[in-house]
Amino acid sequence: MSSTTITNYLVAAGLLIYRRLHNKFEYLLLQTSYGEHHWTPPKGHVDPGESEWETALRETEEESGYKQEQLNILKNFEHSLNYVVKNKPKRVVYWLAELKDSSTPVRLSEEHQDYKWAELEEACQLVKYHDTINLLRAADLFLINMYKNK
Repeated sequence: MSSTTITNYLVAAGLLIYRRLHNKFEYLLLQTSYGEHHWTPPKGHVDPGESEWETALRETEEESGYKQEQLNILKNFEHSLNYVVKNKPKRVVYWLAELKDSSTPVRLSEEHQDYKWAELEEACQLVKYHDTINLLRAADLFLINMYKNK
């Protein structure tokens, strides 16, 4: 699937990475080095011939330095955001992933100028966009329920 389909629908994918510290969840957010310098989980546009899943893995490694083997990816949590960018509909699909070693450092690409590990409420304040706040809240609830049942 290409990043621009016949309907001119933009498609992107990424991973919402979390780590568990002292029974609290922290989410990785990256601050863009362009535009309004907004905060977002690692994500990017689907390249021609690439699946959304492949894009999520590639973009996460490019933007954060984290490779698939450093993450426990929860494929049973999949969340899509739908919004309009420059008068074109866009869909971004995210999967949830736990960083296996919480001390592994982030390695930013030139696309980002900063990163932050943030608990839910701080993360929601940083991202600002309603769709991304919903993603964070859904992930947090999913994790609370998942760990409660362990």
